[in-house]
Amino acid sequence: MTPAALGYRIPAEWEPHQATWLSWPHNENSWPGKFETVEPVYARMVAALARSETVHINVADAEMERRAHGYLAKAGATGDIRFHHFPTNDAWCRDHGGIFVVKDADGKRELAATDWHYNAWGEKYPPYDLDNQIPRRMAETLGVPRFEGGMILEGGSIEPNGAGLLLTTTSCLLNPNRNPSLNQRQIESQLKEMLGVEKILWLGDGIEGDDTDGHIDDLTRFVSVDTVVTAVEEDSGDVNYTALQENLQVLETMTDQHGKRLKVIPLPMPPEVIYEDRRLPASYANFSIGNKVVLLPTFQHSRDDEAKKILQRLFPSREVVGIDCVDLIWGLGAFHCLTQQIPGTAPSMP
Repeated sequence: MTPAALGYRIPAEWEPHQATWLSWPHNENSWPGKFETVEPVYARMVAALARSETVHINVADAEMERRAHGYLAKAGATGDIRFHHFPTNDAWCRDHGGIFVVKDADGKRELAATDWHYNAWGEKYPPYDLDNQIPRRMAETLGVPRFEGGMILEGGSIEPNGAGLLLTTTSCLLNPNRNPSLNQRQIESQLKEMLGVEKILWLGDGIEGDDTDGHIDDLTRFVSVDTVVTAVEEDSGDVNYTALQENLQVLETMTDQHGKRLKVIPLPMPPEVIYEDRRLPASYANFSIGNKVVLLPTFQHSRDDEAKKILQRLFPSREVVGIDCVDLIWGLGAFHCLTQQIPGTAPSMP
């Protein structure tokens, strides 16, 4: 039986976590020429998360664990931080980690992992064999059931509201480098059966420099059951202007499964971040929601404060923590790409 048939659903990211799971960065090819600046940023991210939840970290071996401990100590990280000697090919745990679903019954919450095939965003960065083993290892460590997803899917390509809606993009999920034998109807059916959602909402193209073919977590994020923030570029001369304006227009017509319009809140885009003549996929939408913090990537610009104020208003019970990602984004991802939340066992929503 599928997770949906058993009563499971994918929760929203703002629902309580028992933990966040990460993979420690080690692949220097992901940040050529800048790798030495990445681990300190990563450690500050862990320190912020560990204030209010357990943090699990995949490392290759004892030596990598010792190295990570050193950076975490410098960042002042305390709390329940647990290392697992689970080697990975890269650090992007949102995409190679398990995607978790929950079932609430009789005042209890049951947790399960969904394990999807992963091919490094359309065979762009082989090998990925170690990354593909992570969902199974996560499920075994947590002692929860695991369901095979049955198709290629990355966690950054989907955005749930926890109440039956799922946002995604045609540019990613319908890209022939993922599931060429599946059409849109078949992909929707698989998502509904595996994640317990009722309606899939499709946006179009992603932002310039995004090597994932348009992950939703750089574009549009649910901040409540009926409300999204969406990245908007106001400069008509910017390469991202058209795609983001089109997504905004589509969002303003979208409805939930009950026919109610979504509330849409614009989120500014940072100015272009360029390194080695390449436009990088810098976006404030790639924030990560923890139990008591929202981790916001910042880019040394006045719009950082504007984005922070918007998110702080939307998450009044959490502290929005901005961390400089000018170097981190050279790896073509930020905090949401690096993190995968593990839902808590309490059935109530905050």
